[in-house]
Amino acid sequence: MFSIIDIETTGNNTKYGKITEFALYQFDGQKITKEFSTLLNPEMDIPFYITKLTGINNEMVKDAPRFHEVARTIVELTAGRTFVAHNVSFDYNFVKKEFERLGYNFNRKTICTVKLARKLIPGHSSYSLGKLCSDLGIEIKERHRAAGDAFATVKLFKILLQKNELIQNTYDSNNIKLF
Repeated sequence: MFSIIDIETTGNNTKYGKITEFALYQFDGQKITKEFSTLLNPEMDIPFYITKLTGINNEMVKDAPRFHEVARTIVELTAGRTFVAHNVSFDYNFVKKEFERLGYNFNRKTICTVKLARKLIPGHSSYSLGKLCSDLGIEIKERHRAAGDAFATVKLFKILLQKNELIQNTYDSNNIKLF
């Protein structure tokens, strides 16, 4: 049903930036059914500030696969599933841009856990992954690394699905759908 994804990149701009790490958890709404994680060689230098944030440096990615080498796996793992991420536009647009560079049109339905959290659990001072997970008691192992952040997003998404179900059960007679 869902592919919960997180990436690390060389910067914030899809035009010039590239993906340095990709992680995906297939999630059926209850449990993780498959996972995939890899460093990626961005074929460009990783800026120092990114290395400082993520811990990913040029040496770590020099022998890592390039995006085109894992593209088929990503297509297969996301086919027929909704692409879920915390601030989904960032992750989705980078993945979409990498596919565009390969001449492939990558299109998936998306869900943003930031937007969903704002609707379902209002009142938090921040909806950043780190702050929200801290507020909800979700431990993030390896913060600012794709697998650690994606796994935390799985835990957050599971809470959001449960919260949505409670709300749906309460408002079912009004046929209100949040997503």
